[in-house]
Amino acid sequence: MKLSIIVSILNSHEIVRRQFLHFEKMGVPDDVEILYMDDGSNPLLSYSGKLNLRIIPVNNPRLWSRANGMFADGRVSVARNLGAREAQGEFLLMTDIDYIIPKEAIEAGRTMQYDKAGFKRQFGALLEDGTVTQDIEVLRKYGLTEERISKRLVFPPHPNNFIMRKKTYCEIGGYRENIADKDYPSGGDRWFKRDWTDHLNKGLATIEPAELRKTLLMFPNGQWCGDVDYNPFGLFHDLSRKTSSNHWYQKQLGAV
Repeated sequence: MKLSIIVSILNSHEIVRRQFLHFEKMGVPDDVEILYMDDGSNPLLSYSGKLNLRIIPVNNPRLWSRANGMFADGRVSVARNLGAREAQGEFLLMTDIDYIIPKEAIEAGRTMQYDKAGFKRQFGALLEDGTVTQDIEVLRKYGLTEERISKRLVFPPHPNNFIMRKKTYCEIGGYRENIADKDYPSGGDRWFKRDWTDHLNKGLATIEPAELRKTLLMFPNGQWCGDVDYNPFGLFHDLSRKTSSNHWYQKQLGAV
């Protein structure tokens, strides 16, 4: 197995259905597996198609912060680490459910010559039949603000989207799970980036040059639509990101 795609999910049944259709339309090679780490969706997700796809229950007692309706993104750290342990691929492609993985990103993971690669990011959406679109009118429909449309639509890498050699992921210890119960944002991505950078600076790994980076598409939702909890058509989980530690949200209230 060359590549394991790992995505953590919770109660995002419609977007997951569209993701399944997207992968089926694209035609994923046999040496690529897709792992959806389900952290307690209700009902639990299932798949009966022809893809090399598994839905793996996280089954960790430290559940998402459902009690107070807040999003604890540190839970993603637990799910990703479990995904890495379950993965059979030489490389791991980790991203979130609100990102769309193009074919060129999968090919990059299958042919990777480095220990890690990041992704450029652009806006995109998956239609009901799993078709990918970057049509501006469709992005408006899904909530992308005019202010954002008038500015740049291409973004540099975010540390939670990457391809990494599984051996390297294990060497740096994966994500830190001691932050799993913290409200959004937990800082898990920053710690992971720091641990990776230390590993790289010690000469223990290689990184793909920026000019070779492929692109991921990110669905308009949350802050891109003017509200961190904006959830177009209820495609994603309904836990709130409006936590006391979320500086973006506090700034909107004039608190910071």
